[in-house]
Amino acid sequence: MTVTMLKSKIHRATVTQAELDYVGSITIDEALMKASGIMEYEKVQIADVNNGQRFETYVIAGEEGSGVICLNGAAARCVQKGDKVIIMSYAQIDNTKALEHKPKVVFVDNDNRITRITSYEKHGLLKDMED
Repeated sequence: MTVTMLKSKIHRATVTQAELDYVGSITIDEALMKASGIMEYEKVQIADVNNGQRFETYVIAGEEGSGVICLNGAAARCVQKGDKVIIMSYAQIDNTKALEHKPKVVFVDNDNRITRITSYEKHGLLKDMED
């Protein structure tokens, strides 16, 4: 049996663009994709911290180092430029391996530059937090 677990997330990224007249998806700076382990065309869930919207789409790679976080197509209606979003990816993991699984967490600054990469430990604490 498998269970769906959080694989990784990009925490509180800033939306840089919202392009309604586009096929669809979310464009993410490729540096953030690499750091989080999120792959191009992977399904992700997005939570908008500013308005509470939660929705799913797929990822396309943006220029590495650009800081781009652009919601495209219908998803563009769910956000505003400047909103903070949490981008989450999930994986199907065997039940026994899930007990030891630690999701990767990528923190960014207001320009979507990586400030910290860590993982979750017990009780929602981050790996690099002091007790």
